[in-house]
Amino acid sequence: MLSDEMQSLIRSHTAGFVATVREDGSAAVSPKATFVVVDDRTIACGNIRSPGTAANLRRTPACEICFLDPLTRKSVRVSGNGTMIGKAVASRELTGVFEQYWADYLPHMTGFMVFDLTSAELILSPAYDHGATEEELVTANKAKMAAL
Repeated sequence: MLSDEMQSLIRSHTAGFVATVREDGSAAVSPKATFVVVDDRTIACGNIRSPGTAANLRRTPACEICFLDPLTRKSVRVSGNGTMIGKAVASRELTGVFEQYWADYLPHMTGFMVFDLTSAELILSPAYDHGATEEELVTANKAKMAAL
């Protein structure tokens, strides 16, 4: 499901915006910055100070997550179901992925949010439709960021 390009974008830009459903049915979007790719159908992030997102996922596991590369103007949008897993009961495989990428943050994680994906889409900026190349967009967006 997650192509190599999608996995690379998520690994390079680990902050994902997680959209969940509140108890009243309204949407909630929360950034999570410790995402890992577990396999081509599973991603996860650490639960660090995320009581609202955790409660929303326990009640309604359906969610979407979006990752953005601001230089290439590419994003990955995934849909699926999220599950809360306590650190004490997490598999060795899952804990190992977080030890590899987020060892300094692991002591602060109370558990993990694991997302089983049902769809994944690579989204390109309309600039590509108008003939812009990735190299041109990276150069232009680096200049914009440098000017900040």
